[in-house]
Amino acid sequence: MASAAEARASLCGKLGLKPLTGQNILFYYAPVQGVLSYTALSVNVMNPTLVLRIFPKRDITNVLLFNTLVGSGLYLYNRPHLSSLSTKERLLYSSFGAVTFSLGSVLIWAIVRSLVPQNVVLCSVCGVGSGLAMIKIARSYTEHVDSLTSKKV
Repeated sequence: MASAAEARASLCGKLGLKPLTGQNILFYYAPVQGVLSYTALSVNVMNPTLVLRIFPKRDITNVLLFNTLVGSGLYLYNRPHLSSLSTKERLLYSSFGAVTFSLGSVLIWAIVRSLVPQNVVLCSVCGVGSGLAMIKIARSYTEHVDSLTSKKV
């Protein structure tokens, strides 16, 4: 008979999820949550009135940006190409990468928003589409840089 822990691990595996360990929470689930926040941030920047209709009493921009920074920073911190550095350097480089990526994206979305007709659906599609494209490019780039090092995750 399988134990409860084995049953949970089996369920996680079937769902494509990793078991809840400290390592996985920091370097798998936090980056996944960062991607979700980043995607919501793209809609928020491209369509601020839509988000205000959903959350009328609170501007969630800073919450989404903070979660995006944490998720992308932890993703970068755990990459093999940074693993040989000191903790201080890893924090510095991963923070710089997270801030540059996130604020660069916000700037791109602000520019795109000024060029796209003010249509809720079109702005949302442009925001989410460009956000997913930038995530794909950033992930491919970090995987390429990681491939240049001998250490693997």
